[in-house]
Amino acid sequence: MDADELSGRLLEFAVRTMDLVEALPHKKTATHCANQLLRSGTSPGANYEEAIGAESREDFIHKCAVVLKELRESRYWLRVVLRKEFVRAERLTALVTEADELVRIFSKTVSTTRSRRHSPCSRNESLDRPSM
Repeated sequence: MDADELSGRLLEFAVRTMDLVEALPHKKTATHCANQLLRSGTSPGANYEEAIGAESREDFIHKCAVVLKELRESRYWLRVVLRKEFVRAERLTALVTEADELVRIFSKTVSTTRSRRHSPCSRNESLDRPSM
């Protein structure tokens, strides 16, 4: 998977998260979850765009670690929404699955890039971009 494809997935994740937030009921507890989910579900794409333009491998690692942190938080809030049954489970299944997949991708990206931290970059390898 190249950077453009991953950017597209994160953009779609943000849009789908926004759609879910709009569908949540107007209850105090649902509003709290909505606010948290809106923030954490829309930031990974923006942070990944920053990672693509990273100035160094360390900068790339840091920005991808932020993406991972936000995706994990999103996954948590999705599970809360699911547990509280604010919307039908069928509406959340695909979004939770996508959150799980993105967490795995960025976990691997961060760990692989960290393990290569001290190796010199070749001319063809500026930074370790996610690839599948």
